[in-house]
Amino acid sequence: MTLLAVQNLGKSFGGVVAARDVAFTLERGEMLALIGPNGAGKSTVFNMIGGQLRPDHGAILLDGQAITAASPQARFRKGVGRTFQVAQTFLSMTVVENVQMALVSCHREAQGLWKPTREHYRGQALELLALMGMADAADRSCSALAYGDVKRVELAIALAGGPKLLLMDEPTAGMAPRERAALMDLTSSIAASRQIGVLFTEHDMDVVFGHAARVLVLLRGEIIAAGSPDEIRQNPRVRQAYLGDEHALHAPALERPA
Repeated sequence: MTLLAVQNLGKSFGGVVAARDVAFTLERGEMLALIGPNGAGKSTVFNMIGGQLRPDHGAILLDGQAITAASPQARFRKGVGRTFQVAQTFLSMTVVENVQMALVSCHREAQGLWKPTREHYRGQALELLALMGMADAADRSCSALAYGDVKRVELAIALAGGPKLLLMDEPTAGMAPRERAALMDLTSSIAASRQIGVLFTEHDMDVVFGHAARVLVLLRGEIIAAGSPDEIRQNPRVRQAYLGDEHALHAPALERPA
């Protein structure tokens, strides 16, 4: 069964159509990129799937069950994890405490924290941090970490709920090129080994072409192209949308990384 099915989602803000009949599917273990020029509607579509926005029409199915009206918290408990363009962590807490809090939330124990947080799920949190290569930083404050390491902590938080679906909004924003590749290599490996479907938005075409199995291209709220990275790279309408010139065959922004 298809993991995620997005069916004819539509959203308008006043007289502006931000998403028009957006439809696609995502399979388990698949890395799917959602791209488009600024103002294309990526954030609107992404936030409807994440539950931050309610669509005007259409449906979102996870494992065949409708989650269209579910809150972000309910989606988390149903198996939807998320990272954000600006990493969302508690800077006043240690690295391991951030992951422990996510585990507590997943197990619905936030109302009963009668013992110190450090005693809840520490072992599981350390396992997730080890997967991220962050175990040695477990007891450091998040405020003392480099930004690339904060992104890894955020990924550990997103994985705390054992997600079926992982939504990553600009996962490499603010990172150095080498850090970007390392984070996405790690994500691809985890997605494949745990059969997690990953939907991500991204401006860096090296990241898109190097890690996505399929790519969706949005323009003015509509999907104008869908296919493999090679198919998208060669699509004249995509090049025109990004470059304003359908004859620009070798623009750096759309080249496959070496």
